[in-house]
Amino acid sequence: QKNSCVLPEDLKNFYLMTDGFQMTWSVKTDDTPMPLGSMVINSISKLCRLGSSSMYALPNAPCLADLEDDSDEEGDEDKPEKPHFDSRSLIFELDPCNGNGKVCLVYKHAKPVVSPDTEIWFLDRALYWHFLTKTFTAYYRLLITHLGLPQWQYAFTSYGVSPQAKQWFNMYKPITINTALLSEEADSFVNKLDPNKVFKSKNKTLVMKKKPPSQPAGAQKSHTGMTSSKTSSLVGNSSKKRDPQI
Repeated sequence: QKNSCVLPEDLKNFYLMTDGFQMTWSVKTDDTPMPLGSMVINSISKLCRLGSSSMYALPNAPCLADLEDDSDEEGDEDKPEKPHFDSRSLIFELDPCNGNGKVCLVYKHAKPVVSPDTEIWFLDRALYWHFLTKTFTAYYRLLITHLGLPQWQYAFTSYGVSPQAKQWFNMYKPITINTALLSEEADSFVNKLDPNKVFKSKNKTLVMKKKPPSQPAGAQKSHTGMTSSKTSSLVGNSSKKRDPQI
């Protein structure tokens, strides 16, 4: 009511469920926890409007609206129209981004009546605008999938994240930081596991033992007879040799 505008339906449902959101997570280096990820959605009381107050508590101090310059508008029709710091737009801060910029809920057309259509934009520290999403729900998904990594919003800018932040991305979100490689090589992040090779059944070859060639029955009998005759002759010879000694 104060700003004569209505919250978008998805953001209103979010605030009906919870008055803001904040989640932080840390990594342990040398057994010491170090804060790393931060996901923040300001509460209703902190959903402050940008551009309406002066930068300094002095009379006639400059404000963000004084920075407005229509010459900054790019003639590219593919890019959405940038927000304005003056009365043409209503801008509310959703996430302070730990001082790295501001994620803002933007009502781009405030005259003569505030349009209910909103977008989510990122305002960097140099006060340049970068489009993020058309709806709060889409932005909330981006926030979760990027794990709240430091400076993740800069991945949607032309100059990208800092080298230090890129190291964290390579560790926890490598696909996001290597989008160029992903577009060039579609299979670079695809599991190339071949189930046919992994679950290939091993065919056990049975080794047949070779049996000795069977001999004819007559040959076996003759061989047996020869063996028995040799044995008897040896016994007779031994008996004959022992007789003279007796």
